[in-house]
Amino acid sequence: MRFEQYVAELRQVELLAPEEEQQLWRACKEQGDQAARRRLIESYQPLVFKQALPFRQYQGIMDIVQEGTIGLIEAVERYDHTRGVAFSLFAVHRIRGRMLDFLRREGAVDLPCLEAAAGYGDEEGLPLKEQLPDTAASVAEQAETHELVRRIRQSLERLPVKEKAVLEGMYLRSEEAGTVAEALQVTPSHIYRLQKTGIRRVRGMLAKFMHYWE
Repeated sequence: MRFEQYVAELRQVELLAPEEEQQLWRACKEQGDQAARRRLIESYQPLVFKQALPFRQYQGIMDIVQEGTIGLIEAVERYDHTRGVAFSLFAVHRIRGRMLDFLRREGAVDLPCLEAAAGYGDEEGLPLKEQLPDTAASVAEQAETHELVRRIRQSLERLPVKEKAVLEGMYLRSEEAGTVAEALQVTPSHIYRLQKTGIRRVRGMLAKFMHYWE
């Protein structure tokens, strides 16, 4: 698929109403409804586009879009709809991380941001991103997420050194377990044990705060 065709298809995507989205999440997570899962992935594809847009002049732009879509799918799989966190905020870091990992592998990580480049709008000169559904979170949702991130970072600082390194590598820098294992000079299986223990500790430290979100 060409990028122009992809953009044309995105213009047909309709925003989900909050009630409809919650119904889809319940069907997807609680009933394993694959149709609901596909609908959620399709409806959030504009979020992938917005992260890929700065690299639209890169020759392999559709490869970047594909990587971002993988990140979106991973986010759908990991998302907990009962927590009250906006999915767009939860997903954007994984989507961006996938794209940047791809660009690093391709040696293109220093590509300049082309967000303001001319000549890629519609016939009226409007930027393409302005023509797509707005998946941005509200100010209140952003404030809640910033507070959650702050508390998670505080919790990470209190972890044992290796557990902290594993969680930062895998979740903040989107590194693969093998990469983290090589850096720490341990086996991948040990990385997963450290990951599990670290997550358990962080959850314990965040228990009171997370109760507010439920």
